[in-house]
Amino acid sequence: MRTRLRKLYAGGREFVWSGRLYHVAGDRDCHRCVRLRVWGAGKNSHALEADLLSKAILPWGCATDGSYPTPQDVRNVVDYALTHGWDPGLASGTFFLSERDHAFELPGFLLTDRLRDDGAPDPTARVFSASEPGTTEPSPDDRPGPAP
Repeated sequence: MRTRLRKLYAGGREFVWSGRLYHVAGDRDCHRCVRLRVWGAGKNSHALEADLLSKAILPWGCATDGSYPTPQDVRNVVDYALTHGWDPGLASGTFFLSERDHAFELPGFLLTDRLRDDGAPDPTARVFSASEPGTTEPSPDDRPGPAP
């Protein structure tokens, strides 16, 4: 299957982006993750990469999660990356937005490092935390659907 490339215009520059779907396992659930890749100066330019963890809490987990970043979400990621050191004009390489180094959040997504690092923070705890401010770790009783 070919990857669909989409166009975005920001700051007088054309960006091309794609999103690839993945699932990441948490301690108690599976979550949808979209690996966002953006190029600002052709296919050999310095790419931007961000793994976006869906904040959706659904009874059937990632099986029914249809979350996907909107063009506005991608624009917000690009704007954030540009102000935090990404130079799309450089040749080759990748600029990663990681949860460890970047405190960035979208209305429907969090950054995650779980796709690249199995030891990254538990996505289930992070999703529950994001949905209920002030909560740091969900109890098994808080999980939607049948008890584990």
